[in-house]
Amino acid sequence: MRKVFVSNLISLDNKIARPNGDLDWFGVDQEYFDYTSTEATRRDLILFGRITYEGMASYWTSKEAAESDPVVTEQMNSTNKLVFSRTLKSADWINTHLVKDDLVGEIKRLKQQPGKDIAIFGSGTIVSQLTEAGLIDEYQIVVNPVVLGSGIPEFTGLTQARKLNLVNAKAFKNGVVLLKYEPARD
Repeated sequence: MRKVFVSNLISLDNKIARPNGDLDWFGVDQEYFDYTSTEATRRDLILFGRITYEGMASYWTSKEAAESDPVVTEQMNSTNKLVFSRTLKSADWINTHLVKDDLVGEIKRLKQQPGKDIAIFGSGTIVSQLTEAGLIDEYQIVVNPVVLGSGIPEFTGLTQARKLNLVNAKAFKNGVVLLKYEPARD
């Protein structure tokens, strides 16, 4: 069975973006990109919500991305992607399919299919909905040593607490810390 994992950069105060969606505070460097390049081999599908999709598609198809990190750029462009949105008319980024409804049902179906793991980047609303439905198998939370004060939180609208178990931690030289959690099994 395929696993669904979230891999998100957050501020120390649990924000995935500034209030306007800006990500200028991300503390990633070459060491982090090298790590994510090796992690990319475990996935064959990436899920996005509309806002994250628009930002990712804009960046990873740019000349800037190709010049600054050609390996990750190639991985992002060649990997199959699903964007969940009721408002998008089309999803034109290569290898991308648009799904308009039944997020939970679609993820349940995908988890039963053969293949590698399914990644979610950004997409806080989707992360929250799938957390609520108990469909996330691993949380990779990349904590940046910055406090934003205001912004878009990682989790919103959860109706109950979710206990997690720490399975791994990795500190990068620039102060960024990766924490990997799995849902606690009662």
